[in-house]
Parts: sequence; C-alpha cells; structure tokens
Amino acid sequence: MKCSRLIFPTLKETPSDAAIESHRLMLRSGLIRKLASGLYSYLPLGLRVIQKMENIIKTEMDKAGAQEFRMPLLLPRELWDETGRYELMGDLMMKVADRGNKDFVLGPTHEEAFTSIIRDAIKSYKELPVIVYQIGKKFRDEIRPRFGVMRGREFIMKDAYSFDMDEEGLNASYQAMKQAYINLFKAAGLKTVRVGADSGAMGGSGSEEFMVPSHIGENEIIVCEACGYAANDEAAVCGQNNHEKKDNEILPVEEVDTPDVRSIDELVAFFKTTADKFIKTIIYRYMTQDSEDIVAVLIRGDLEVNEIKLANNLGAVNIALVDDQTIKKVTGAPVGFAGPVDLGKCRIVADDSVKSMTNSITGANKKDKHLINVNIGTDFEVTDFLDVRMVKKGDLCPECGKSLDSFRGIEVGHIFKLGLKYTKAMHCIVLDENGKEHYPIMGCYGIGVDRSVAAVVEQNHDENGILWPITIAPYHVELIPIKYDGRMKEVSDSLYTELWNKGVEVLMDDRPSRPGFKFKDADLLGIPIRITIGEKSLAENKIEIKLRATGETEFVEISEAVKRILSIKDDLESAILG
Repeated sequence: MKCSRLIFPTLKETPSDAAIESHRLMLRSGLIRKLASGLYSYLPLGLRVIQKMENIIKTEMDKAGAQEFRMPLLLPRELWDETGRYELMGDLMMKVADRGNKDFVLGPTHEEAFTSIIRDAIKSYKELPVIVYQIGKKFRDEIRPRFGVMRGREFIMKDAYSFDMDEEGLNASYQAMKQAYINLFKAAGLKTVRVGADSGAMGGSGSEEFMVPSHIGENEIIVCEACGYAANDEAAVCGQNNHEKKDNEILPVEEVDTPDVRSIDELVAFFKTTADKFIKTIIYRYMTQDSEDIVAVLIRGDLEVNEIKLANNLGAVNIALVDDQTIKKVTGAPVGFAGPVDLGKCRIVADDSVKSMTNSITGANKKDKHLINVNIGTDFEVTDFLDVRMVKKGDLCPECGKSLDSFRGIEVGHIFKLGLKYTKAMHCIVLDENGKEHYPIMGCYGIGVDRSVAAVVEQNHDENGILWPITIAPYHVELIPIKYDGRMKEVSDSLYTELWNKGVEVLMDDRPSRPGFKFKDADLLGIPIRITIGEKSLAENKIEIKLRATGETEFVEISEAVKRILSIKDDLESAILG
C-alpha cells in the first residue's frame, strides 16, 4: 500500500477524552475513529491489525479442533427466557422489538444461541465432544464506556463453547482451550498472567482469566510470589490472618453512648482503638432462583465484603445493600448503629475473620449506641461462617502462608467450566451408549479481540508512538524514500514490488512531504522495520534499515536488501514465536 492512497488521518494533538495510552495512540495513528460513546470505527490500518489478531485466534482454535460458526447478532428473547438471563442481565443487555412487537436482544454473548444449535443438531454420545466458536460483534449497554476500544458498547469477541458427555471430557476440552490461549497470546506478542477468577453471570465453576499487567487495569490481581498463587480480587481466598488473636478473658457486654458516631473511622477515633476491634454489620437483600430474603453479614472492621463471593456462597443471582428504611425496619435503628446482638428475625452470616474475635465493638441496634465486649456464642449466634472478605495486598497466601502482593490487570481472555447450567435449562439432551438421556456438560472460552489489540499497545509503546510486534503489525515494513522521484523512486518501487512478491507486507510513504513529517508518522504508526532511501546512502548504493523497537540501524547494499529484510523479519517472528 502507498501512503498517497491510504486513509490514515494521523493527529498531532491527543483528543481530550483519551485517558490511556492505547486510546491516545490508536486515535493519533489513525487506527480508529469515534462515532459515539463506546462506538468506534476501524480505519484501514486498524482493521489490518484486528484481522491479524483474528487470524492468530482462528489458527489456534482450528488446531484445537474447534469449528467456526457465523451467528446472528440479533437473538430472539425466547432463548434468553429459557435460561432466565433475559431478566438477570437487566439493563446491561440491549433490547429491541421488531415491527410485529416481538422482542429480540443484540447478543452480549452466545451461550443460549449455540446451545440451541447443539440441541437440534446432536442427539448421540457418538457425536461428542465438540467445540464450536465464532468471532463477531457483541453488544453491552455499559453504564460508562471508557478507554477507547478497551471497554465499548459494541466490541469484537471470540466466544467458544465445548460440549462433552462427562467431567473427564470437559477437563480435556478445557485444557485444550487453555493451551490454545497460551499459544495465541504469545503469538500476538502479548505477555499475560493466568489467574483464578469468578464466572459471574455466565455461571459454572472452574474459571481462569488471562490478564495483562497494567496500571490502568480495572481488575486487582492478588498474587503470591513465593508459590505462584494468583487470582483476581473477586475470587481470591485469604489464608489464616496472623493478627487475629483472642483476648484471654471474656468480658461482660456494656452499652456506650456514641452520639452521631457511625463510620469505622469515627468509631476508631471515639474508642481510641484500631479498626480490627470492630465487627461491622451490613444488611443485604439477595435473590435466588426461587426466593428473596434479607441477610446480615458480619465482618471485621478493617475489611470489606466481597459481594461476588457473598452472592456465590448464598446461591444468589442478585444481591444489593438494602435502603435506609429497610435498615431501620430490620435493626430498629438508623444507618450506622447495626449490630448482631438482639438483631431479631434475620439470618446472620459472618466472614471467617470474625471467628476468633473476642470482646469486640458493635452497633447496639439503637440510635447513638454501641456495645463493647461483644462475643460470639455468648452474646449472639451466627448461622454460617463464610469466606466473604475482599483479599488485599499483605494478607496471607492460602497455599503457602506467605504475604500476598497485588497488581492491576486488563482481562483479555476468560475460560471457565459452565457445567449443566445451559444444557439443562434448555433441555439439550443426548443419548448414551445404553440409550439413556444425558445433558452435555459445557465449557465457555472468551477473548476480547479489541481489548487484546489495545492491550498490545499498552504493553508496547514509547514516547513517540506504537511498537507493534511483527505478528500483528499492520505492515511488516515501512519504506520511506526521502524524495519520491528519479532514481530514488526507481529503487523504492523495485524494493516495494520485490518485497511484496516475497510475502513481506510493505507500506511505502510516497507522499510529497518533508522527511521529518514522514519519520514522525512512521514512529507513531510503529511498523517494526523501516527502510529509508536517501540521497547520501543511495550514492553509495545502500539503503538504511532501522528497527522501530530498538532503534538499531544498519546500512545494506541494495542488492542484498531483500535478503536482509527477510532475515530480520524471520528473526523478529522467531523472537515472539520461539
């Protein structure tokens, strides 16, 4: 491609709404353009990168035996009603009606659609296992789209689903997909960390995310450098905390006046103690598939409730803090004075951090009153002890007991075991060798294609622009003749044609622009290999070859140029692929 014919409107200034480097650089280099909040168009250079990422994904999916589909973006509501997710996904789902007032959704994911196909197409155990996948658009009505294509309302996803007869088969499919993910992210030049995760609204058990370490990541990743334990903060488990110590003597409960003292910080100052001496009582309303109820959750004062772990422990499909009026009804007191003593008819669950606490401070369920010396078993009872705390840096590893660390990360891939959630709900049945009916067991495997590309930019850039890995760069080589005329044009055209014939993708900047302008654009675009043809080198029958990532430069005889460029391209690919 020649730049004189290419649409790539580069920008000198960074758009004001671009908050992260990938967003800034993808806009400035002319890869994308914003149409509306969370909606982006890919221009030719950006589309080439996306297509290369998709091809890498397809290659590894096909190697793993997955079969590609092309599914509708518009999905009938009835499928989602079968699984109950039409209501569960709520406002995140984009919903539309046709002229006959029939309800549809713009697919946020395709578990239901693929399960409906397998339900109709496969009837016998002999036809399993299968792994099916697609690469296509998804739609989610994000409350706050941000970070460019990192979190949009329309995005490209690779979603795959495995169907097996039993747990052993699912494990094999899961491992095949895990290895495919390891291979494809490596092939794209993306450094990822695999961590334990929560399956969320998709359901199921056994869940891992592929995370890209980044300070702008929306996920907090908990890791143990000593033993390798890793999980996102939604799923992380804490070991026995070393500062949870029992006092020797159980003291009698006393009521203390605490006028207008409600928050933990205010209470710490009032009682002149530390936050870990308090038991917080937090009231939630939760909904299961069959019922709705209220629960009081107890947790040590210096910790926070992990609502995802709480929902999972309660078997809840939805959970939320109750309003002020409900707190008054349940506790008999306004917000800030709830406690477990004489709480009344309310289920009480406690985080494991509360187990060893003695002589604690709690709300008294009375306005402007707190209790001191409160003890489990003596002053109140707990229905269940659960792991519902948010794990943080400095807590102890559940595997080896060493101190945990943390970092921010961008999720680019997620694999998890769905189990029977969808096949059972949708009555997807196959017959075994004895003619007995079975629900196939499912796995689900997703990759955010746009955000993977954005994550590559986050990991690979400098102050001048993008540093593309050669495997997904829009072109392998950028050819820059200082002046596109005379012998310079002849040599440039000859190299351009010969390289393309050898399978090397070349972008030639044939524009009548100043050299400095061309070099600035070249740095911004970040194409891995740059060839410069100038008067001085040409007089010596040489060209300049420069590597964008390292700045390494060499001068090569024109007659040896193609051979040398092929060798450099091979070296760059080998460095990524191994």
